[in-house]
Amino acid sequence: MKAIHDIIASFGLSSQTQYRLAASIVVLLLLLALRKLVLKLVWKGAEGYRIRYQWRKKGTSYAAFFLAVLLLGRIWFEEFASIATFLGLLTAGLAIALKDLLVNLAGWLFIVWRRPFEVGDRIQVGEHAGDVIDLRIFQFTLMEIGKWVHADQNTGRIIHVPNGSVFTMPVLNYSRGWFDYIWNEIPILVTFESNWERTKEHLDRIAASRAEHLRVAARKKMDAASEKYMIITPNLDPVVYTSVEESGVLLTIRYLCEPHHRRESTQQMWEDILRTFRQADDIDFAYPTQRFYNNPVEGKPGTTPAAPEDTMTGQKAGLSE
Repeated sequence: MKAIHDIIASFGLSSQTQYRLAASIVVLLLLLALRKLVLKLVWKGAEGYRIRYQWRKKGTSYAAFFLAVLLLGRIWFEEFASIATFLGLLTAGLAIALKDLLVNLAGWLFIVWRRPFEVGDRIQVGEHAGDVIDLRIFQFTLMEIGKWVHADQNTGRIIHVPNGSVFTMPVLNYSRGWFDYIWNEIPILVTFESNWERTKEHLDRIAASRAEHLRVAARKKMDAASEKYMIITPNLDPVVYTSVEESGVLLTIRYLCEPHHRRESTQQMWEDILRTFRQADDIDFAYPTQRFYNNPVEGKPGTTPAAPEDTMTGQKAGLSE
């Protein structure tokens, strides 16, 4: 303490200012040392990167910041009668000069208290979607997904989003909804001439083999969430829906998958579909083509138009010998 005071005294400052500077430096050094000691103890006893991250960022950093504000405020503003008076005047000044920062601070408090998302969750805020990789007092950071990369995979870009955005934009959480899964759909278009009923049986079997195992876990998650939310229980089994498009019969597989493994699950489904269709001689993929359709030759007997009669002979045109 005396060595610090002697260094500060060499600048020619008043004795009161020298004392405050020396005391401030000592306080900051003690807080840094205390933070390092706590982190050292936590890293010895805690397992897992998530727990260590929370202690390093949320626990020790935020606690040290607020303690520094309170202690330094008492050192530099001794004329205030109490900490409450100091904090009141400080808040009033910040409310005028630092409006945006206060909104972001309020957003951080909302995130910590209500927990709309946590580090590691996959979320979308406005038009930005990604995995939350950092959460700080004034902003949180996303590892971007989507955009020019398909199936919700990372683009490699980092997005810094102000915490105040949670008050002005909807927050969509892929990881912490009713349960830890999302719905994915795969459309398969086959020709009208294909055996669509057999195709649907194949797709039902493929979807069940790849996604049926998630149904039990998803049901438990939904039952737990129903205690908090008004949820109409949907069908959690893999389903194949049938519809008709211009080029053929559209069969859509709808199934549950994990948010971070959507592309892998889609790939596995498609590989099974391609192998199955390759072995089936009555199933063909449909795609935009141009063809000429001769209804009298290709159409069903009941839909074939009757040939016009010759008004002179009373015979059907094209049928006379």
